[in-house]
Amino acid sequence: MMKGYTNPTFISYPIAAPLLLLLLTPFTTGLPLRRPLPPPQTNPTTTDFIKTSCSTTEYPTLCVATLIAYASKIKTNPTELARTALSVSLDHARRASASMSRLSSSTMGALKPREAVALRDCMETLGDAVEELRSSLSEMDHLRGQNLGFRISDIQTWVSAALTNEDTCMDGFDEGVGGGGGGERVEGWVKSVVSGEVVKVARLTSNALALINGLVSTTSPQ
Repeated sequence: MMKGYTNPTFISYPIAAPLLLLLLTPFTTGLPLRRPLPPPQTNPTTTDFIKTSCSTTEYPTLCVATLIAYASKIKTNPTELARTALSVSLDHARRASASMSRLSSSTMGALKPREAVALRDCMETLGDAVEELRSSLSEMDHLRGQNLGFRISDIQTWVSAALTNEDTCMDGFDEGVGGGGGGERVEGWVKSVVSGEVVKVARLTSNALALINGLVSTTSPQ
């Protein structure tokens, strides 16, 4: 080895360790840390308004849980609150109707006649409920000016009819219970699936109807 020559690739450990730490520092402490985004702020006044309004419904916990996400849109507007509740109910009714259709297709030929008829009837009544909720939501867009009380009355009628259809959906299954035979086990499974979809829709619709009924006391007669 030449006198005075030092291998440039070799760095003794006491020197290499601090140098390595210095090189890594910009990547560990020098870069600005991205702070997590704060959760969306909800106006306490709006939250209280939703909770107070939902306390008049039959299922207040479900009411608050489904509407609080729309607080920034609802603010403290009773009409917007009722419209949003109705929209949520319609959305769930549509999804339940689609679920019933998939269930009918997947169980074709596997159900007894009574079970198949009950499922078919449920699909029909739930489809009627969807149409009634859609008509109600459309009418909500015209809650202004003259004939306000008349329009609210129409909405109440449609939503009440939708709620009746949702309840009727389960009638065929209830009538089949106790029929005896090996069909009870399959019927119980199908009824459980249908009930899981329909009961929530009925409760959401019940809440929406209560909030719509509340509009009567917040609007002046025309």
